[in-house]
Amino acid sequence: MARTVVDFGEDELRALAGARSFERGLGYLDAVTGLDVGDGSVTAVVRGTDIYEVELVLGGDVGISGWCDCPYGQEGNFCKHCVAVGLTVLRQAEAIPRQRAAARARASGLEAWLTALSPDELLALVREQIGADRELRRRLELRAAAVRSDTSSVRDRILALIDPRPFARYGYVEYADATGYARQVEEAADALRALASGGLAAQAVGLAEEAIRALGQVYEEVDDSDGVVGQAAAAVAEAHLEACSVARPDPERLAEWLVGQVLGDWNDAADLDPLDYADVLGPTGLVRMRQLAAEARRRRPSGWAERYLMERVVKAEGDVDALVALYVKDLVPSGATHLRIAEELEAAGRADEALAWAERGLRETGTEVHADGRLVDYVCDRYTRAERMAETVTVRRDRFRAERSLAAYQRLRAAARVANCWGSEREAALAVLREDARRQCGGWYGGPVLIDALLDDGDLDRAWREAAGHADDRQWQQLADLSRESRPANSLAVYLRLVEPLKEPTGDRVYERMARLLLGARDCHRALGTEDEFTAYLTALRTELKRRRKLMTILDQHGL
Repeated sequence: MARTVVDFGEDELRALAGARSFERGLGYLDAVTGLDVGDGSVTAVVRGTDIYEVELVLGGDVGISGWCDCPYGQEGNFCKHCVAVGLTVLRQAEAIPRQRAAARARASGLEAWLTALSPDELLALVREQIGADRELRRRLELRAAAVRSDTSSVRDRILALIDPRPFARYGYVEYADATGYARQVEEAADALRALASGGLAAQAVGLAEEAIRALGQVYEEVDDSDGVVGQAAAAVAEAHLEACSVARPDPERLAEWLVGQVLGDWNDAADLDPLDYADVLGPTGLVRMRQLAAEARRRRPSGWAERYLMERVVKAEGDVDALVALYVKDLVPSGATHLRIAEELEAAGRADEALAWAERGLRETGTEVHADGRLVDYVCDRYTRAERMAETVTVRRDRFRAERSLAAYQRLRAAARVANCWGSEREAALAVLREDARRQCGGWYGGPVLIDALLDDGDLDRAWREAAGHADDRQWQQLADLSRESRPANSLAVYLRLVEPLKEPTGDRVYERMARLLLGARDCHRALGTEDEFTAYLTALRTELKRRRKLMTILDQHGL
């Protein structure tokens, strides 16, 4: 019923977040506050290691999407905080339609009221707002100065916005203050754009360069762990490029300035790319940039910035062979450079040469465990297109033997199935993993990859046989979860064993995990027809741990 009301359910949340983030989100249900339902979205605050703002967008073709300002969420992931808010929405599903209708009514009422105001009344309203909101007033003052072409006032205001001292309580901008500082830098970028669009593009170029220099000088004083200040600085750099596109400054001078930015000590903030300026530089500017890049390369042949600069210049010139020659001088062991060469050649319509370079990369990475997976995917994709499936399987097999990971096993399986040879390939692959398990070589999450592979294959009987003496608790629980119906007695023993060590530690995450294990145990007892035994066990457990009120609450919430 909840799915039809709010357009999503727990399955969608689990699919978006992944099993790990979903499970972690269960522990944050009590940390959700300030839930605000709009017409097509929901916002809330989640208190974790910090206070995070979450927005879920509901409805539409995608069903649900989410954003959170935690570090993991800002990378584009549907994080545990998004899960917690989504689950909170599901718990209040019946009230959501009414709240959404109310939000639509409020928005409609506001729009109607504003439309009905006279110009004088609107002006009075704006004055009232800027009198109460200093940040709004500051933004409008800056916009007005740009429109009036008051470059002196705009310059002073932009430099004030980039000055981090108001946020630097202890001599630097702490993590908690970085977002506020970033908003100011974005205001500076908006002002530069307004200046350029107002007919003063040349002045905007100069002011943007001054702003970029100032940002570079203060960036080391900012804890920009989430990258918000870097994003704002990139907006200033984009404003500079836009102004250059309009003003068309002297190309040689622009080339010299760009080279100075790339090779200087203050490039971390704006992270300018000379290639973006190719059109503005034109032939004259590119020639001057190549001269400067060559001189820098001679002075410091191994310098990263010097190599990067020359690479971008050559790429801007469009000489693929020169670019390949440049890459060849610095081939990295992972094969990443071979892949870049292949991609450049393929983009130039030289597919055969591209594949040859990619194949060379595979040969030269050999048994390198940390070989670039994108290179392997590139070669396999080209082989598959050419229906060279046996060679695809060979590449996947070699990669699997080098990595011994579940992901490599899955890719080998996919290729071998297409080539109709998975039966023999599987037995050989499992033999390799079994030997690793015997030597106690753990996978990424601790337990042997052999168990993960068997679980991923759905081969539960074999997984049970191999698990003894090898599987870790995570794998045991997954095996029990998948075997409740087929092996209820075995699964029950696993659940009860995993509950025991959870009696000592405390915390929401521990209690949620205990509840999930108990739910699994209850299902097993039901399958075995021994529900009375579970009732007795649960009663004894609740008596033993009755002082833990939060645990009792969570057990009640799960119907235990």
